[in-house]
Amino acid sequence: MSKVAIVTDSNSGITQKESKELGIRVIPMPFFIDGKEYLEDITLTQEEFYIKLEGDADISTSQPSVGELQDTFDEVLKDYDELVFIPMSSGLSGTCQTATMLAEDYDGKVCVVNNQRISVTMRQSAIDALELAKKGYSAKEIKEILEKHKFDSSIYITLETLKYLKKGGRITPAAAAIGTVLNLKPVLQIQGEKLDAYTKTRGKEAAKKKMIEAMKNDFENRFANFAKEGKLHLEAAYSGNPEEAAEWKELLSKEFPGYDIHMDPLSLSISCHIGKGALAIAVSAYLPELEA
Repeated sequence: MSKVAIVTDSNSGITQKESKELGIRVIPMPFFIDGKEYLEDITLTQEEFYIKLEGDADISTSQPSVGELQDTFDEVLKDYDELVFIPMSSGLSGTCQTATMLAEDYDGKVCVVNNQRISVTMRQSAIDALELAKKGYSAKEIKEILEKHKFDSSIYITLETLKYLKKGGRITPAAAAIGTVLNLKPVLQIQGEKLDAYTKTRGKEAAKKKMIEAMKNDFENRFANFAKEGKLHLEAAYSGNPEEAAEWKELLSKEFPGYDIHMDPLSLSISCHIGKGALAIAVSAYLPELEA
């Protein structure tokens, strides 16, 4: 039986400290802030990021270099026979494509997963992959299982400000101005590759209600079979607003009784485009292969 390592990136929300506790290698995502490179959770903390973001620093997301990926793969393969790399959704970053091309040089020892996950759902994929490895699945089998179930997840996010959607060109300045005056709060969704619009509401409380409605609809329809058996991981996330997030988690516990809700800060790669003050609800289904 091959010894299989699990590798992901910091978009999973798994910190460097947690990576050691879990036994999952985490590659830090790089950011350029006013021309200087920072590495998430190594030379850039969540708090520092939001200070710079709110100070209108010039922030751009990047991806690990080929050299960084290669060095990580080489180092991990000194102690393992194979590795599974779970990067953020290919629709949100080029890391997946770069790693897939690099994997061709490793004679099948490196398997790159393209299962369209980000943040808390990506974290769950990494944990699932680790459990599959413990059950004796090969790297190739783990990749196939995760990709087979790639659409068995759902995320809804509401924002505090339209500033960063405007800055990124996702909405026009005029739409942002009108939205600010009317206190419109968009609800975005990630159901697969990309961050898409779901709906918009007047005020954040209405946005929270809309996200809860959307998730309950997913439970009753998309994930009905999983929900009946309680085989869903319910998750929450936020961007730089931990107190509001604690209240959000408490509300979700009342709306979805019986679920142990895992909550993490949102990936900084997403926060860069949506700003501080966001709240999210997410779900990912249990893997049938882990239930067997």
